[in-house]
This record gives sequence, structure tokens and C-alpha cells, in this order.
Amino acid sequence: MKCPFCSFTESKVIDSRVGAGADVTRRRRECEKCAQRFTTYERIEDVLPQVVKSDGRREPFDRQKIVLGLRRACVKRAVSNEAIDGVVDTIERELMESQDKEVSSRLIGEAILSRLRTLDEIAFVRFASVYRSFRDIREFREVLDEIGQKRA
Repeated sequence: MKCPFCSFTESKVIDSRVGAGADVTRRRRECEKCAQRFTTYERIEDVLPQVVKSDGRREPFDRQKIVLGLRRACVKRAVSNEAIDGVVDTIERELMESQDKEVSSRLIGEAILSRLRTLDEIAFVRFASVYRSFRDIREFREVLDEIGQKRA
């Protein structure tokens, strides 16, 4: 493992812990050259489907794209990184279990929205406004009205 401080390639593992859900291993390491400590995360590389974009392009599933989109939507909201990771973990697990070779980006977006709605309504509206590309205030109001009806 390459040290992020001095780029030396030898380090020793000081501590290992299994993360929530037992699908991530957190390792605390110490560089054998500069003695700086750093953390690495190990995840089993899963076979995830290709994502078919709305214009027909295909690209590999990218967990980080979803995480970054959710974090942007949750800025200044009381949503923890663990909750965001939980949403992404659930979506990944569902995609792996489906065993589909390809999945539409629309399906992924709707899965994100359905989970985000229960997590934080403001973050849901933020994400929906970008994901659904609202053209005017009327479309924005429709989503707000939909949320209001579910509360009543």
C-alpha cells in the first residue's frame, strides 16, 4: 500500500475492523519509512451492470458519482455520511442481486429519489430538481405539492 505522505510502498497494518454490513474492511496502517498513519478501506469488487444513459451511451456503474450527487443534495442538511453510504449500499446490492448486465440511468435515479424522499425531503427536492431537469417553477411546485399531499 502506497503511503499518501511519502509514497513509500511498504506499510504495516496496525488495526483492522469490519465495517457495517460486513462488506467493507477498514485498516489502519503505518508507513515503514516515515511512520505516518493512514486509513484504507477494502471492498470486494463486485460485478455491477453497465449503466445505459438517456442518450444510449453505456458506462460502468460508478458509486462515487452517486455519493457525490447525494452529498450535494444534502449540503447543510442533517444527513450523515453513513446514511448516504447506506443509500448507495442498498442500491448497489439491489443491482448485484438483479444480475442484469445493463440498467438504465433512469432506474438508478428513481431508486435514489425513492430513498432520499424518506431520508430528507429538502435533499429530495434538490436532487429531483437536478435529476429531472425542471424547466420552470410549475414543475418544481408539482413536486412540492406531491410531498405536501403525502404528509397530509
